[in-house]
Amino acid sequence: MFDSEIVLDLLSRIVEATRRIERRMEGIESPEDFMRDDDTLTRLDAIGMMLIAIGESLKMIDKHVPPGFFADYPEVNWRAAKGMRDFLSHAYWDLEIETVFNACKESLPKLKDACERLAAEVGENGV
Repeated sequence: MFDSEIVLDLLSRIVEATRRIERRMEGIESPEDFMRDDDTLTRLDAIGMMLIAIGESLKMIDKHVPPGFFADYPEVNWRAAKGMRDFLSHAYWDLEIETVFNACKESLPKLKDACERLAAEVGENGV
């Protein structure tokens, strides 16, 4: 058993962060687009903060759920999503914009979908 209210709140925060990232990615078609001007650099910074928030929320979920909570969603690299938080928090200046771009374009939609499905599952079961 776990506190489903806490987990639902954290999943909701993750989904909101993915939506913010989607909005900030509008018009970004390649990693180089982040370097176009101050606006796109600001967007890169904002996306980085949302990726940190996602990773932190995933780590908090881990503290409230049993092992294997994410196992039914293997399409998401949960370890990498949590690790992105650590990297961005501790080595931001070593960031490769290709990594952020690829994470946003390829991995984020899967993460968002999985978190929405997890929230529905947790909400249904009330576990």
